[in-house]
Amino acid sequence: MKVADILRVKGNALYTVPPEQPLAEALATMAERDMGSLVVMEFGELVGMLTFREVISAVVRNGGSVGSNLVRSVMDDHPLTCTPETEIDEVRRMMLGRHARYMPVLNGRQLMGVISFYDVAKAVVDSQDFENRMLKAYIRDWPVEEEGASHEPKL
Repeated sequence: MKVADILRVKGNALYTVPPEQPLAEALATMAERDMGSLVVMEFGELVGMLTFREVISAVVRNGGSVGSNLVRSVMDDHPLTCTPETEIDEVRRMMLGRHARYMPVLNGRQLMGVISFYDVAKAVVDSQDFENRMLKAYIRDWPVEEEGASHEPKL
């Protein structure tokens, strides 16, 4: 399974913010849309990711307040990325290795979407459920041998 398979099911709604946007406005967007991340774009290119992890760190550093921080000052400016052709197993390894919950998907320099660790886990579980159903159907349809039939090959 590839990232493109997840994007096909998930859809292509994308929410981005510019790096010079006040952090408070970006947080309002995240809260309104119930999102854990925003892609930070500048001049049509990915320049970072803003997730609740960076936001919490910034708020703690600022004494419990968002203050006048801009997105640029708190974003992850080197986020993990993948392509639509990246295998899901590789994405899982990458996300686990960096404790990343969100990953932008790029086709060259074009942003195709964002996948979350939840999206990856759901795709894996759905795939395993499908395999299990197919195996159970196969076993259920297993030919029954007649009683007394010999298991010896016929010559």
